[in-house]
Amino acid sequence: MSERTETATLAGGCFWCLEAVYQLLEGVTSVKSGYAGGPGANPTYEQVCSGTTGHAEVVQVTYDPNVISFEDLLDVFFTIHDPTTLNRQGADVGTQYRSAIFYEGEAQRGAAERKIEQITREGIWPDTIVTEVAPLGDLYPAEVYHDDYFLQNPNQGYCQAVVAPKVAKFRKQHLDRLKRQPSA
Repeated sequence: MSERTETATLAGGCFWCLEAVYQLLEGVTSVKSGYAGGPGANPTYEQVCSGTTGHAEVVQVTYDPNVISFEDLLDVFFTIHDPTTLNRQGADVGTQYRSAIFYEGEAQRGAAERKIEQITREGIWPDTIVTEVAPLGDLYPAEVYHDDYFLQNPNQGYCQAVVAPKVAKFRKQHLDRLKRQPSA
């Protein structure tokens, strides 16, 4: 693996779902849950969940661009959540669950806008894509107990009902992009 890494900051509903999927991708070196897109500093999980802070639950994906591209991360992003539902993913409702790509620089902004145009042109989603494309601004890390949440809590109710099916769907659709298991 190369020494150079880049980051992508994405919001697509609950960050536990996104983290569980991106951790499985070849070329991804780390995934950290957090909060972005709101005006206040240092929000807590409880504050963000109240829907009053303006922050979205996000994951910041650190990846090796020599192994996986930003565009590849977006391909996965647009298959693991519904980018056509404003401020909701399934039963999770509120601005904290919005679909958003928080870009770092013009290259990411352009790639995000082109990907949305491509998906719209191809008619992959029957409804209009409402994914917000905005500059990253401040990113606040989520509390430590959110780290590796699905891995640490696979039998928790939300994980069984929501996260596990998304992970299974991802595995089926992106089998060729899964991290390779070391040989014994």
